Amino acid sequence: MILGDRDLKYFLAQKRIVVEPLSDNTIHENGMDLRVGNEILRMKETNTVFDASGENNFDEFFKKETGDSFIINPYEHVLLVTKEYVKLSDEIIAFANLKSSVARMGLFIPPTIIDAGFEGDITIEVVGSRFPVRIKKDMRFLHLVFARTLTPVENPYKGKYLGQRGVTMPKTINML
Repeated sequence: MILGDRDLKYFLAQKRIVVEPLSDNTIHENGMDLRVGNEILRMKETNTVFDASGENNFDEFFKKETGDSFIINPYEHVLLVTKEYVKLSDEIIAFANLKSSVARMGLFIPPTIIDAGFEGDITIEVVGSRFPVRIKKDMRFLHLVFARTLTPVENPYKGKYLGQRGVTMPKTINML
């Protein structure tokens, strides 16, 4: 069941969904908008092999920047973080999508689900357009559509990104 605006207000009041800070223009008909935080991780161009199941020197692959605005270059892959900290109960999941206006600028994110039981800032991959796009801190860019499972999940999210703060690099240790 997709949660509408009334449902979202109810679940927020019950603390079964937590979004902090929660601004006045966050809740919409069928979801919530989240804003750009003040950090970005840029993926560097390199011929060094990234070991998806081992240890890596992340400085060879990523460059972290902080600021009030960022330019996403054509076809560049970056990791952005939301300004909001999100906490979901064990019966709520969320589907992450770019806001329509942002997608119409040519930016793209891969399909992303926020698992039941997740808690933390949301780090999301964004792929650049055919032209450079400037995004600013506090800009509404991500739309979450929330759904309620029929029963609470048996194993709420307890993964390696639980409680993450700030933009977070991939954690590859013990992926097998």
